[in-house]
Amino acid sequence: MKKNIKKIAAIALSLALAFSVAACGSKETKAADNTVIKVGANITPHSEILEKAKPLLADKGITLEIVKLEDSITPNTGVIEGSLDANYFQHVPYLEQFNKENGSDLVSIGAIHYEPFGIYAGRTTDLSQLPDGALVAVPNNVTNEARALLLLAQEGILTLKEDAGITATVEDIIDNPKGIQFKELAPEQLVAALPDVDIAVINGNYAIEGGLHVSGALAVEANDGLAAKTYGNIIATLPEKADDPALKTLVEVLSGAEIAKYINDTYDGAVVPLH
Repeated sequence: MKKNIKKIAAIALSLALAFSVAACGSKETKAADNTVIKVGANITPHSEILEKAKPLLADKGITLEIVKLEDSITPNTGVIEGSLDANYFQHVPYLEQFNKENGSDLVSIGAIHYEPFGIYAGRTTDLSQLPDGALVAVPNNVTNEARALLLLAQEGILTLKEDAGITATVEDIIDNPKGIQFKELAPEQLVAALPDVDIAVINGNYAIEGGLHVSGALAVEANDGLAAKTYGNIIATLPEKADDPALKTLVEVLSGAEIAKYINDTYDGAVVPLH
């Protein structure tokens, strides 16, 4: 199964890289004079933030090539196989889960931003009016489903075991007074599912892509809470590249004031700089 997943991911990555190489072919001579780093990133907001960083890195003699990838497997397999130098799309709990499931050893070299999870209205537009037996859509991967459960607990919709923390599962629910039912979906499908569920707990980047605004969410994670510290989106790479000067400069630029201002001015609170 893992071999099939990696094979599919490799095909997707090779297609993305083909477009990237074609676009950059005319700049081959210039690239030879610079340090070139190739970073895989989800489209929103990661690749958009990287685009803003491009000229800042160019001023430092670094050419940044961005490979836009929308899934959550290919960016990591690309780094493992060497077609990418790093990626920017995930948080540490997801990275650790990926490493565990795939026998890999990718590492974080810096957290850049945080995307607050939000509860968004489907058929129910007020949490206080959530009906008995409500259907609640949540992400279907381990780390993000735990985060969704923590937010639902934060809002008093359910109660989790005291020690559930960031590894919470539905098995850790000790009180579900409304008898809510869960609909587990791939994160990128949650916005489209809103008409068919009472509420959905949605990742910040997919909410943005779906035209939602954090200001319109029924509830959001606190920016200074455990989630912000735990789920910062990171630059990840191989252990042997952790001290690479160009990648270190990438993290420094992304952590700088100019990128922080861009994030604050662009994403209306759906993306929060961590520096």
